[in-house]
Amino acid sequence: MDFFSNNQKAIINPQKIKNFLDVNIGTCAVMVSTDIDFRYIKKNLEQSLKYGKNFKNSTLISFSMSKIFTFSNKNNNVVFVGPYIGAPYGVMLLESLIATGIKKIIILGWCGAISDKVKIGDIIIPKAAISQEGTSGNYINFKQDFPCINACKNFTRDLSLEFEKNKIKFQKNKIWTTDAIYRETQEKVEFFKNKGAIGVDMECSALFAVAKYQRKNIAAVLIVSDELSSLKWKTGFKNKKFINARKKAANIVMDFALKNS
Repeated sequence: MDFFSNNQKAIINPQKIKNFLDVNIGTCAVMVSTDIDFRYIKKNLEQSLKYGKNFKNSTLISFSMSKIFTFSNKNNNVVFVGPYIGAPYGVMLLESLIATGIKKIIILGWCGAISDKVKIGDIIIPKAAISQEGTSGNYINFKQDFPCINACKNFTRDLSLEFEKNKIKFQKNKIWTTDAIYRETQEKVEFFKNKGAIGVDMECSALFAVAKYQRKNIAAVLIVSDELSSLKWKTGFKNKKFINARKKAANIVMDFALKNS
């Protein structure tokens, strides 16, 4: 049975995040999938002279299994939330942010490479994600198996331009989103590579689906942390190129979020 319908009302609906009911959080949020990148962003925003020149205040609260950091200066209010993992939990966070007033979302995360065109430390800006997870089908009507769900075209273009202005190389292509990190088999890697995907993550297709359903702008930046393209797992979590790419991407995302708040 196809349970999808735009007209069906859910019994449980996302609520505004209570801690922010009386706070101007702005309209832009950055969803940071890893704790190490979340802490890097928080530290830089609070301590950097670049961002702190017109600094007003910041808050840090716990929300479910994540933390939410708000940063305000003279002209901007931005929300950063993380860490999180997997489509269902990421969607729960996103729905709560949207209910609180967020209209623009930037995803900052990691991914594995399934194409030899990308290597550890490379940056991918996904134009779309092929869904092989179970959450997005509750937000869009699947007319085919493994649908390709687009990021916001204009918002992704603007984010790409920010990287180009700073002369940071990236690849713009499709990725594959899976629920099962330990079931990334040879057959699946080859199947989704043949569909045009160059990387694999665990959240993007579902987050893109929610943004489309809720009519919000969304774009993503993923840093390649490991490689599966040879059909053997090659990790790069301590690789200098990967560490440097994470910091570069985080810096661009911080600037872009402040400009779009």
